[in-house]
Amino acid sequence: MDIAFRLNGETVALQDVAPTTTLLDWLREDRGLTGTKEGCNEGDCGACSVMVTDDTGAQALNACILFLPQLNGKAVRTVEGIAAPDGSLHPVQKAMVDHHGSQCGFCTPGFIVSMATAHLQGKTDHDTQLAGNLCRCTGYAPIIRAAVAAEDAPVPAHMYDETVEKAASDLGGLSVQPRSADELAAWYLNHPEATLIAGATDVGLWVTKQFRDLGPVAFLNGCADLTGIEESAECLRIGAMTTLTDMETAIEPLYSSFAAMIRRYGSVQVRNAATIGGNIANGSPIGDGPPALIALGATLHLRQGQTRRSLPLENFFLDYGKQDRHPGEFVEAVTIPHQPDRLRCYKLSKRFDQDISALCACLLVTLDSGKVSGARLAFGGMAGIPKRAAAAEAALAGAPWTEDTVRSAMQALAEDFQPLSDMRASAAYRLKTAQNMLLRYWHADQGTMVNPLEVTP
Repeated sequence: MDIAFRLNGETVALQDVAPTTTLLDWLREDRGLTGTKEGCNEGDCGACSVMVTDDTGAQALNACILFLPQLNGKAVRTVEGIAAPDGSLHPVQKAMVDHHGSQCGFCTPGFIVSMATAHLQGKTDHDTQLAGNLCRCTGYAPIIRAAVAAEDAPVPAHMYDETVEKAASDLGGLSVQPRSADELAAWYLNHPEATLIAGATDVGLWVTKQFRDLGPVAFLNGCADLTGIEESAECLRIGAMTTLTDMETAIEPLYSSFAAMIRRYGSVQVRNAATIGGNIANGSPIGDGPPALIALGATLHLRQGQTRRSLPLENFFLDYGKQDRHPGEFVEAVTIPHQPDRLRCYKLSKRFDQDISALCACLLVTLDSGKVSGARLAFGGMAGIPKRAAAAEAALAGAPWTEDTVRSAMQALAEDFQPLSDMRASAAYRLKTAQNMLLRYWHADQGTMVNPLEVTP
């Protein structure tokens, strides 16, 4: 593939790029820019963070799971380009020195890039912005102090990057970058065995960890018509290529608990790349998006060539690793019907930030005159697919909204699921905590404080 982008202020044009070459490998091996480090090589530690600018602005991304074609038409700034061309330190670099924010230095370039990107964006929620950058030496206090110290400093002029014109993709090839959903639909119909790459936060690991040959690939980030969120009187329609960062912003005023869970999906770098379509299409039983969407009664929209169809999202997942998706068919969008915010999402994981769920419960119970008029209880990590708890829902239906009713539904959960034991949790623990999450929902609905992160006297 041919691509063009800007790197630290200079235009780069590459021909015949191997489509699954990561930016991290290219920077270190082809350009000798070794400030961008390889740590986990899976988007977890942030040592490889770079700043990428497109027509929507600048954002921090993980170079280790970012394929070169995803940069076509954009601008990249590595740690080597954070200081000014005359060598003057960026405000966050100076603050890191002044506040002793670096010890061994391995993680420092990634921190600098993330901090400089947040500084450019004017974001001061430093704990969130730096949650995807891990430090094992200094600890985070001096790093956060450095970020705070740099808040009011002017943004250096060189940090405002310009993009370049994209190199055209040959749609007659086996590795392509369609410019629209129409182009994608036509190409994918003729190459149904191909791998579709959205944000690459999952597919990237197929290359970096499993060393898989992906065969024909299509990069979807050129399909602008698959991005964006439209709100009508009836629903919210979210394009498949909408990032989790943008989705969180749109969901927050409607379903605040869902938005809070999105903030725990992964780091800022991961959420800036990951898409809701990819989160659904990979069919993971522990993906956090589907349980919330299922609880909200979401509809999935699929396209194959010129044929479109829609189905309830819960019906898309058939069995472990198997979805109701025809050859050459792709996720186009998902819609969420408007409704009062009765949704609560509970994610259980071994660490709070950017960890895989041992269990995810997304619960929505509606009431009428003190009785349950509807219940949608969706769980991830309890079966081979994201799944509703039909028996528990039946135990709630039409019953008074009381603790006794909820405890009966808790017992019914044992009929709905026979979870597995693995490295994240035992089967017994998963079932017990799933039951407790339903009880937690009821207590929260009664006004009881149930957030374990909040402590009151």
